[in-house]
Amino acid sequence: MFILQLAAILFASKLAGDVSVRLGQPAVLGKLLIGIILGPTVLGIVNDTEFLKEVSQIGVILLMFIAGLETDIEQLKRTGKAASFVGVLGIIVPLCLGYIAGVMIGLTPIKAIFLGLLLSATSVSISVQALKEMNQLKSKEGSAILGAAVIDDILVIIGLAFLMSLTGGDVQIDAVIMKKIAFFAVAILLAWKAVPFMLRLFAPLRVDEAVISAGLIVCFAFAYFAEAAGVAAIIGAYIAGVAISFTNYKEEIFHKVETISYSIFVPVFFTSIGVAAELSDVSQHIGLIIGLSVLAILTKLVGAALGAKLAGFEWRSSIAVGAGMVSRGEVALIIAGIGLEAKLLTSDLFAALVAVVLVTTIVTPPLLKVFFKESQALGRHS
Repeated sequence: MFILQLAAILFASKLAGDVSVRLGQPAVLGKLLIGIILGPTVLGIVNDTEFLKEVSQIGVILLMFIAGLETDIEQLKRTGKAASFVGVLGIIVPLCLGYIAGVMIGLTPIKAIFLGLLLSATSVSISVQALKEMNQLKSKEGSAILGAAVIDDILVIIGLAFLMSLTGGDVQIDAVIMKKIAFFAVAILLAWKAVPFMLRLFAPLRVDEAVISAGLIVCFAFAYFAEAAGVAAIIGAYIAGVAISFTNYKEEIFHKVETISYSIFVPVFFTSIGVAAELSDVSQHIGLIIGLSVLAILTKLVGAALGAKLAGFEWRSSIAVGAGMVSRGEVALIIAGIGLEAKLLTSDLFAALVAVVLVTTIVTPPLLKVFFKESQALGRHS
């Protein structure tokens, strides 16, 4: 049955992406929306199975691995200050206003803080694809978005661990921080020494596509250890891509992994986001969903844009950076699941927040299209 569903996903996502481009939007928007149509909300052709989730996970890992391969390290260094400001202010603004919103809807202070943390999360996998389509992934704005995403992930997870320790969970905040420090220290060391060695080791092997296999091994290993350390798997995959970008095998791995990824795994990832959305009961929470969606979009857009502006970006470029940080994606869904299990969210609020995450994900590609187009028109790209 899944084989037929896979065929339906690939067929529909490619057609939907084409229609989206013809309408002046990034292809990823069409792929997200077609997932809703194929899923249980509308046609029910594709179900949100565990296998679909696993294939989707491979898709997002490969997407961020490719982003790492394409990263301009010199540009990333130049935008380090901007990434720091964007990451920090992109958390502070939604955290504070999310807390206020939580108190206003009757949540306890701890639960309101949790809501603020959830709204502070960012997943740039959707932004990465939209930026790739617009050929802006290596721009100063794109580099700032990628750098800020790493900072954002670290700060939100540490904040979440600290909050869970206050609620009586057996989470040791010092252990959490040490695990993350250890991961980044080891990851940087491996990226510097082990990754080039492994590629050189595999290159002479008399088997098909040995170098590509080595690159994928590095990608999945880094993703696994990142997740084990409490850092998002996509951050590990991104670091793996950056590590390989310093080697002579970069171009070979990039082109072949891109072919593998975009033929199967990445379309499944984008479409599965829509498939996973259960929107049949949204009418019961429509007011809450609209209010939290507006709050989620504006707080991240404004907070991240202010960070970019303070780092010296022009206003148009700053807003473009803010738009790239709007999508909450799978990171917020994971946090929401933790909140539901820890009884920090009610089932009704959880359902509403799933819809909010979907809204932020769907609006990100058109926002990027609009603001990058305006910024380009003024000749402010480096």
